[in-house]
Amino acid sequence: MKFNDSTIQHYHSKQTTSNEYYYLQRSTSMSITTPKITVNNVDTLKIHSLESFGTYDGPGIRFVIFVQGCPFECVYCANPDTMKYQEGTVKNIESLVQEATHMKPYFSNGGGVTVSGGEPCGQARQLVKLFKRLKEEGLHTCLDTNGYIFNHHVEELLEYTDLVLLDVKHINSAIHKTITGRPNEKVLAFAKHLEEKGKPFWLRYVLVPGLSDDPKHLHELGAHFASYQQLKKLEIQPYHKLGIHKWEHLDKEYPLKDTPENTPEQLAKAKEIFEQYVTEVVIN
Repeated sequence: MKFNDSTIQHYHSKQTTSNEYYYLQRSTSMSITTPKITVNNVDTLKIHSLESFGTYDGPGIRFVIFVQGCPFECVYCANPDTMKYQEGTVKNIESLVQEATHMKPYFSNGGGVTVSGGEPCGQARQLVKLFKRLKEEGLHTCLDTNGYIFNHHVEELLEYTDLVLLDVKHINSAIHKTITGRPNEKVLAFAKHLEEKGKPFWLRYVLVPGLSDDPKHLHELGAHFASYQQLKKLEIQPYHKLGIHKWEHLDKEYPLKDTPENTPEQLAKAKEIFEQYVTEVVIN
């Protein structure tokens, strides 16, 4: 079916951009203004939640830290309560390191620590200290990011990052903006930076029927990344509605309430297309 995006456009038109956290420069250059975070203590991190035995956010068993705040407002977001930085909990970085090291026996199969969100790069300055400490403890570090924020703090953070999980919402910038509220030029520039710096990364792609499953666009995405040597895997993430109750709790209308979940055939077709360009493709 063809997706009718009138409800999405209505949703984004109601969102405010006056909040200083969500204000980012809209230029297409690689340099992006960091959201202003009111807690400047590099010893603490604003988080949403923790997951002790994650198996979907990087290799092996992961200790996953979900940070608070995100510059995107994805219409299918499963955790809309992570969008606003002002909410969430302040957590001491050293206490997070201790929690992670206590799980070290479970990381023997290549596991480690993943920071997801929300958007981690909004707190890159704080994460530099966290990742430095994790590397001192001999732990594998993974950064799950939408790639929209880039500055010198993010560049330093990548030095202590073993693997990046890059969430590319769409290869078409206009549709990307329909999905997230923002275009994709900075995201693709982030991917190019990873390739140029020799930083291994996985692509993550949410397959939404009628919105991000057009074979033409899947081929375009695959072709764009076909020559990338640092792209080690592409994960297809099936669309689901598990977060609808969170939208309702926030008194927000879920924009994709009439969108069906993927059929096995749709997932198989997307995998077949991506395998023409990327060596390893999995359905997550």
